[in-house]
Amino acid sequence: MSGHKVKGSTTIFIIFATPAESEEDGRISRINMEVRAKKALGQHFLTDRSIAESIVAALRLPEKGSDVIDGNDTAGECTTDGKTSRFPSQVLEIGPGTGVLSQYLLQRPEADLKMIEIDTESVDYLHRHFPAAAGRVIPGDFLKLDLDRLFPGDFNVIGNFPYNISSQIFFRILDFRERIPQVVCMIQKEVAERIAEKPGSKTYGILSVFLQAWFDIEYLFTVGSGAFAPPPKVQSAVIRLTRNSRTNLGCDEALFRSIVKTSFGQRRKTLRNSLKPVIAAKASREGWDAGRLGEFTSEPVFDLRPERLGVEDFIALTEKLS
Repeated sequence: MSGHKVKGSTTIFIIFATPAESEEDGRISRINMEVRAKKALGQHFLTDRSIAESIVAALRLPEKGSDVIDGNDTAGECTTDGKTSRFPSQVLEIGPGTGVLSQYLLQRPEADLKMIEIDTESVDYLHRHFPAAAGRVIPGDFLKLDLDRLFPGDFNVIGNFPYNISSQIFFRILDFRERIPQVVCMIQKEVAERIAEKPGSKTYGILSVFLQAWFDIEYLFTVGSGAFAPPPKVQSAVIRLTRNSRTNLGCDEALFRSIVKTSFGQRRKTLRNSLKPVIAAKASREGWDAGRLGEFTSEPVFDLRPERLGVEDFIALTEKLS
């Protein structure tokens, strides 16, 4: 409070009031005191509950039911799109942090939730504030987690992925693609756009091809930096990956991966130039002379740059070069 008196006038007092702290601000303050966001772990804690609810709602899990399939009673199982699933569905949350997603996941009876968290402060916080999470929090690193031991069958993945290791997480998901029917995650907006992008764009790349080979990708919504504490310098986005019906590529998968990586490693070059070592290896195996090699490399596909090729095109190219 302050006042100023002018001759011939009355004293005017001005009162500066500090707004009362809201319940949500108080909750965030308590979190900040108990769990420090660590730059080395790429931590930016989501604080917007409405966004957290939307992310959890985006995870589509079959509801409890009992059906008879092939004459067998399947109580404890349910069917979605003609597929039989166990109930409740196994769900792994990567990096629960302060439990902003976990609190809503724990309320879903169709989700058998487990959480993997590398930060010991976050693990302690989850134990203190979420009694329902008892026995569900696994201290450790997802990239080193023994998923075969933890999950005997299929499991879904959800999480606010650390931006600095999101690509590594996706490559691990690809390793378990036969057992992961769905992924819902928040990642850096630029990476989300790259993953969901179609051929022909400059953002389309290696991860786009690898993930789109096995999953249908949906870009769900964008999240601004103000929804986090501390706020990141970039925008974020939520995407959903749903396992498609592909059972195999129909080509040498190791060669497919090598061709995709090699071509995008020199993405400004045409495939004729970026894939010279692979083409030369085929010519050597086949015993081609210069004329036959020239005929082979004159095919139109080798005039293209890698961002022009979709998954099926890369499969056809792999077959051509095998």
